Amino acid sequence: MRLTLYGGAASLAAPALRRMLRRRAARGKEDPARLKEREGHASLARPPGPLVWVHAASVGETMSALPLLARLAAHGPVLLTTGTLTSARLAAARLPAGALHQFAPLDVPGWAARFLDHWRPARAVFLESEIWPNLLRACDARGISRFLLNGRISAASARNWRRAAPGPARALLRGFAALHAQSAEDAARFRALGAERVLEWGNLKFAAAPLPCDDAALARLAAALPQPAWLAASTHPGEEALIHAAHQALAAEFPGLVTLLAPRHPERGAEVAALCGAAPRRALGQPPQPGRVYVADTLGELGLLFRATPFAFIGNSLAGSGGHNIVEPALLGRAVICGPHIENFAEAAARLHAAGALVQVADTRGLVQAARAWLAEPEAARQAGQRAAAAFPDSQRLPDRLARLILEPPP
Repeated sequence: MRLTLYGGAASLAAPALRRMLRRRAARGKEDPARLKEREGHASLARPPGPLVWVHAASVGETMSALPLLARLAAHGPVLLTTGTLTSARLAAARLPAGALHQFAPLDVPGWAARFLDHWRPARAVFLESEIWPNLLRACDARGISRFLLNGRISAASARNWRRAAPGPARALLRGFAALHAQSAEDAARFRALGAERVLEWGNLKFAAAPLPCDDAALARLAAALPQPAWLAASTHPGEEALIHAAHQALAAEFPGLVTLLAPRHPERGAEVAALCGAAPRRALGQPPQPGRVYVADTLGELGLLFRATPFAFIGNSLAGSGGHNIVEPALLGRAVICGPHIENFAEAAARLHAAGALVQVADTRGLVQAARAWLAEPEAARQAGQRAAAAFPDSQRLPDRLARLILEPPP
């Protein structure tokens, strides 16, 4: 749980926020045509009927919310808000019928009021760690039932809240009709901060549907992809250089090896390709080449890339912090390598460790050793992938259970 960059009326004045948004748009971080949505101006008409509003900050939260959104949309209109361009593109491609997307308004009282007065949600659902004080208070003022799902809070964040703002934390958390925590540790921290009706029903990320894949695209990639091959997915700055070094070491042992490298932010494709010696780029239609890194700088193709390779390294875990979703490759039967920093997926990592389907590494040398083992023994990689897929058998009913919680009449 965190206070967002814009949390609280005193953070930045509205004119300064508008200038900040324009600068972000100029850098390709915002959609210039939809900047007014960030000020609470709707670009779509409100559909009739009781509406559920779901806020998911970025791609990871949006992916975990998709099964829940499908259940909610079967009962009435749903609005999804997100805060990033990549999550907006994902929403455009994956939202179920009956669900709409808008960019989330920043946490300015007038902007929050404008947003809520247009959409008039009956329920407000926040994912994971999104605590927007002005939006939450505005929901309370309008009698909108609000929920926190898949809530998470680190030990450090909990200490900071207790030290700096115990009263506001308690008031904000007790305002949730229900707070569903993604782990027992998160639940205990929320309770210690004063939260009531804390639920421990499992992690929504474990219930995500397998990532989609176009069969024809997979056949084309399989035909064009030299073997052997492996994948480094959702990488961040600082990790690509380590992966390139690992590729060079492995290519000396496995002639013709292709390392598919999918940066978390595809717009970094040119930068990553240059770092990897002018590597071919998928976004430019260039084919993979034997012995070289192949930069997969396209959006929405992780399901394809996981299926095309026997195992994957998942980024933001070696040079980054917190990790990215290690469950996504596991659900597709792929073994996983990651760095030491996977705090956001500790429970998933424990399951995969116990299944013998996850290897954590600390540096390039460790990455080389882990990849070498599965490249040299493809059958061992396949069996590890099977164990990975079997590690999450108990969460498929969670989206239905959460949808019922949201839709039930308030007590």
